[in-house]
Amino acid sequence: MAVKFTKPVWHIIFWIIVVLFLTLVFGVSWGNKLHAFFFTISLLPVIMGTSYFFNYVLVPKFLLQKKYFKFGLYFFYTLVVSLYLELMVLMWAFIYLAKFNYSEIGPNASDGITLGVILYVIVFIGSFTLMVKQLADNHKELLILREEVAKREAGVLEVMSNRKLTRIPLNDILFIESLSDFVKIHTQGEEVASKEKISSLEERLPDYFLRIHRSFLINTDKISRLSNNEIEIDKFTLNIGRSYKKDVVESLKPANQS
Repeated sequence: MAVKFTKPVWHIIFWIIVVLFLTLVFGVSWGNKLHAFFFTISLLPVIMGTSYFFNYVLVPKFLLQKKYFKFGLYFFYTLVVSLYLELMVLMWAFIYLAKFNYSEIGPNASDGITLGVILYVIVFIGSFTLMVKQLADNHKELLILREEVAKREAGVLEVMSNRKLTRIPLNDILFIESLSDFVKIHTQGEEVASKEKISSLEERLPDYFLRIHRSFLINTDKISRLSNNEIEIDKFTLNIGRSYKKDVVESLKPANQS
């Protein structure tokens, strides 16, 4: 199980919140929000590096793979390195911000243990946020999969044709053609006209139906020949739309091209 990297915008928002929060915490203690901001910015690479290494390396490669000994060992190394880097930042703050005056550094920043606790609280908050996002994504993927299974199990496409409900077996459909104000569903035995929109039918059909042109939606199981610009189904030769060509090539990679 891999841990997916979420959208960059969420990372940016998260770290902006972290910077504001730490600046506020250190600023109250120091009585100097500008120095607190500089200290937070200096500390941020250590926090970010630890967080990303923990959540995107240690967790997926060791914890989720049940390699608990290696996870514990590398987590200990990470803890030591991160605390050492925090102390280096603290030393920088003592020299350049506090001007060698220890009393100028607030108590919540001058204690290495407190800094370590703050760092790993942020790391674990990031882990919790990532876990919630993963669960939401997995739930969404499960719903999509269920919808796809339901489409396949249905086995038929229901459309209104000539003011009556017509049920067309999916396996009989060759392709669907969009005309001026209606669609024509080409099957192995007949053609069915309906006022449905081709985009609406595309959403209701399983994923082996592929849009190759603004006017054509095909059953990929019925392809008899494929070239760079055309697809042949039964006795029909259909053009591949320029804007659809990339998606068609990606979707039909396993197919033999002529």
